[in-house]
Amino acid sequence: MVRHSLKDLRDLAFLAGLALAGLLGCVKPPSSTLFQAGGNPASSALPPAAPREFRAAWVATVANIDWPSARGLSADIQKTEARNIISQARALGLNALILQVRPAADALYPSRLEPWSEYLTGTQGQPPEPLYDPLAFWIEEAHRAGLELHAWFNPYRARQTSSPAPLAPGHVANTRPDLVRAYGDQLWLDPGAPGAVEHVLAVILDVVRRYDVDGVHFDDYFYPYPILDAAGQQVDFPDEPSWRIFLAGGGTLSRADWRRRQVDRFVERVYREVHREKPHVRVGVSPFGIGRPDRRPPGITGFSQYDGLYADVELWLEQGWMDYLAPQLYWKRDSAGQSFSTLLDYWLTQNPEGRHVWPGLFTSRTGSSDPWPAEEITGQIQLTRTHGGSTGHAHFSMIALKQNHGGITARLADIYDGPALVPATTWLGGTAPPAPSVRLLKVAADPTAVRVELTTGDGSCLLALWGRYGPVWRFFTLPGGTGTLPAQSGGKPLDLAFASSVGRTGLESPRVAARDERN
Repeated sequence: MVRHSLKDLRDLAFLAGLALAGLLGCVKPPSSTLFQAGGNPASSALPPAAPREFRAAWVATVANIDWPSARGLSADIQKTEARNIISQARALGLNALILQVRPAADALYPSRLEPWSEYLTGTQGQPPEPLYDPLAFWIEEAHRAGLELHAWFNPYRARQTSSPAPLAPGHVANTRPDLVRAYGDQLWLDPGAPGAVEHVLAVILDVVRRYDVDGVHFDDYFYPYPILDAAGQQVDFPDEPSWRIFLAGGGTLSRADWRRRQVDRFVERVYREVHREKPHVRVGVSPFGIGRPDRRPPGITGFSQYDGLYADVELWLEQGWMDYLAPQLYWKRDSAGQSFSTLLDYWLTQNPEGRHVWPGLFTSRTGSSDPWPAEEITGQIQLTRTHGGSTGHAHFSMIALKQNHGGITARLADIYDGPALVPATTWLGGTAPPAPSVRLLKVAADPTAVRVELTTGDGSCLLALWGRYGPVWRFFTLPGGTGTLPAQSGGKPLDLAFASSVGRTGLESPRVAARDERN
């Protein structure tokens, strides 16, 4: 993702025209069929539609940004940290986490294709101790908490700048040096090299086949961000060998168009082959937030991912090669040249296939030097709710929520006001799960709670529940179909409940009244 140091940003400025100040309030949501607050006056007999909003946070493992907090922690401490992140995400009202499982041709899970990530133990190729499968653990714990888990891959980065550990013998730079290029102080797989795409695709499909992930996710790193030499000139990416193979085969594209073609083909193949393996697994991309220069709205300036990263995101969106777009809109609403609102509207107009558009928010900026107030983030969330077509957002990154930057958590709890379902991805097909059968029971040891039990239905589905307290309906979600609801809210007792089952792509069963067996 675009999370460079200040020096990196200054280096990019001559290319991007991106003002450094540009890179680097709390209101209640309106009622709508897409989003409704957790407590809603409604008909006394029937609840409103379930609130729908994608609420995610990235969990970055590179450089131990979010998890694990340091290299070399025991497996038990790593698990405790993961549980704490998941618990806080659930408590805040999030419904998805985007976990970085492959930062730089390495793996946060046991893999026959790539070595263990150094960000676990400090040594690349060394498994955690005692041995466990971190990705399987994250998926199990997230699903137990009713959260989706999307696997975040960096497709072409092969070695990160901050990496002090030597490469493991099984790293692709050692096993297939013909696919790897040095660029500055990093290593990259060459998107145009024969075999590079096959390797990356094999890694992604291996995860999709072996793990119960809800999504496959990419950020903005396709070709690397441009770097400068000592004289201040842009250094071209060293893909001369693969370029010459293309020319020798009769290729006639310009070098820039040829590079874009490599990335286009990769994105298309990922989308097609992931869905061939598991149709319900969504594919999402989180590119740099400014579009191609020839389509930009008036007044928008800055770095061109189309020219600098060779990412033709507009084409991918037009062709429907993703299920959701999460453009990194890491600017304020009133940022000169990079207005959050203008850019959000831009991406919504580039979406003829009606894919989800869920902008990435720079939540980590709150509480930092040159800080944003937390109200900037909640104000951006409110904008997504009023700009038709955007039904969610993602926070970069979880550490900002974990450390409560700028008092952000209280403001998010207020604007979220209860849980929400992930918007349905209807174009992936499938059918809604069958309606559940649910009963309400007393909790003898706790008169403040009402027990909910699933008696028939799919226990692997998320259970969506509306509870009526006087004239107000409150919305809840229960993973696995069993849990508790508050016996009272606002001084009123729970006197009626409706339940539905929600499938893997968000399709919802008919709602049925719960049987009240508390008497």
